[in-house]
Amino acid sequence: MPPTASTAPARRRGASNRGSSARRDDDAPLIPILARKVREVEAKAQRGKLGPTNRVKFQVIAFLVREERARVKADEEIPAAARAELLKRLDGVATILAKTAARDTSLIQLLEVDQATSPVAKRMRRDWLLESGAELPEDELIITDVAPVQTSVVPAAVASRQVTPPQIEARREANPFLAPDVALRAPASTARRRLDGWELMGPLYKAFETGAGGANASMELPPVPEFDRLSPKGLEIMPHQSRFLESVRAGHRSFLLADEPGLGKTAQSVLAASVANAYPLLAVVPNVVKMNWAREVERWTPQRRATVIHGDGDQVDAFADVFIVNYEVLDRHLSWLSSLGLRGMVVDEAHFIKNLGSQRSQNVLALGARIREQVSDPLMLALTGTPLINDVEDFDAIWRFLGWTNGEKPGPELMAKLDATGFTPADKAFYPEARDAVISMGIVRRKKKDVAADLPDKLIADLPVELDDEYGRSIREAERELGERLAAKYRRIIEARGDRVIRGEADDDIVRLVAHGELEEAKAAGAGADNVFTMVRKIGQAKALLAADYAAQLQRSVG
Repeated sequence: MPPTASTAPARRRGASNRGSSARRDDDAPLIPILARKVREVEAKAQRGKLGPTNRVKFQVIAFLVREERARVKADEEIPAAARAELLKRLDGVATILAKTAARDTSLIQLLEVDQATSPVAKRMRRDWLLESGAELPEDELIITDVAPVQTSVVPAAVASRQVTPPQIEARREANPFLAPDVALRAPASTARRRLDGWELMGPLYKAFETGAGGANASMELPPVPEFDRLSPKGLEIMPHQSRFLESVRAGHRSFLLADEPGLGKTAQSVLAASVANAYPLLAVVPNVVKMNWAREVERWTPQRRATVIHGDGDQVDAFADVFIVNYEVLDRHLSWLSSLGLRGMVVDEAHFIKNLGSQRSQNVLALGARIREQVSDPLMLALTGTPLINDVEDFDAIWRFLGWTNGEKPGPELMAKLDATGFTPADKAFYPEARDAVISMGIVRRKKKDVAADLPDKLIADLPVELDDEYGRSIREAERELGERLAAKYRRIIEARGDRVIRGEADDDIVRLVAHGELEEAKAAGAGADNVFTMVRKIGQAKALLAADYAAQLQRSVG
């Protein structure tokens, strides 16, 4: 008989002195718990905030409703009228589940009989049954996690699009074996912790929803060092940047770096890789800042080489230290990147991966997971100017990327911090302590007003961009044709004069003559022909799209 039935007779025998409100639950003490939980899920679904925790909760409610219905029907000690009432109440829970599934149709597949079998679902089911007073057998009290099975980084949907840049083969031939990481630790001990039986993701989100009375969400950082030993000649890092880098020097390796725009997150990331010696390093960035990242690597770590991945990566420098790729082309490079031996990864504008259902997010998370499998304490950085987006559950993907959680429960390090608080989610004091524990994992957030004394009076910087869309291809083709046309005119004039064209030398007077002729021909040809001026206009049109994209990112970050 299901374990929920084991306590029902005893509860009925001790119920003679209780009121009618208690009496109606004696035959099925689990039903009030299910009713409360299903209302919580319904409320979240109505606000469009049905995250991973509530999806598991939905599964377990559906599983227990079926289990409890079967138990009530089979229990002959329950009077017929009471049985009808209990079944009616279970039908009410099932109706709310159905309405919630109608609102979010992806929940329908969770109603399958074998769905509520993950360790976190089993723990949730166990805890609710214990709360109802059920006596469970020992094998249901102890729930162990299934050892993770290593999956391919490359999903089947993009397997046929995988490319391998020519130089990558040369790198593999030069060093066919990845050096083993002797510091790679064995899986953490599965010793039972006090909080193992609790569902913790919901309380962690709640800890951030409730806030901390205006307190800054930033981990404690070391003081400013006496000397700047990191900046190359002619440059100097700002005090707030040096404090972050001192934390890296002290051994911290995972960060949600959420400084406001303009405080130098890119420079901090580049220097952090140097401090941690996290090479090869992968930077996944928006297309508009791809070239700027390469420039920042050269500027702050001139001893390191950066390569930018465009398209299929035909021009990739396989022996570079830093590989820079934009989100849009990452999917075709997953295979070789996952086997390159990366020791660090940066995700710029990390709120781009908040949608766990998108292929973009899955690509980033898969690569991050593979790096953590291969390397002990890799450098993992998530950069964003918008740490609290629309809902704290938007943190989910970022926390997964950093290895702080796996989506269902906290990782070993965060779990140890939560356990050390001495509280459980049933205690009000748990929530500020849990918030502090997550922040101490590596959330760094500084505002301009906090570090105003560190900042220069005014900074104007050029932002180089790569035009690699249809506009860019047409511009390069027009540039090639224009160059050939001007060169041909120059050669004809030189040869008509009886001279020989010498490579590397040019007659300035003839160059000006050719340019003036191009100008006159452009005026005569009107707007339909390709010339220097139409090409400049195309460049402006191409950059306008990137400028709009960049402006949208700034608006999202600072309003």
